[in-house]
Amino acid sequence: MKLVILYRPQSEHASAVQTFVHDFKYQHDASRIELIDADTREGIATASLYDLMSLPAMLALRDDGAVLQVWQGDMLPLMDEVASYLVNQG
Repeated sequence: MKLVILYRPQSEHASAVQTFVHDFKYQHDASRIELIDADTREGIATASLYDLMSLPAMLALRDDGAVLQVWQGDMLPLMDEVASYLVNQG
């Protein structure tokens, strides 16, 4: 399982996302987190592929790319909720 975070690094949400990732790395295994800039070609393709309508967006994905959970918008999920996908599905 991996966690993909789609966001805009130059936005008002950037610090919340970066703090979440920093704290997550401190508390849990963060080796499977991928940050993607929403304004890049890869970011646009990811948003389109997973039909993401709001940023920041976090996707818990299986290794084959299947979606386990999606969180979108200003309210970031609890770290333990995200970590449960890493432990239970990874």
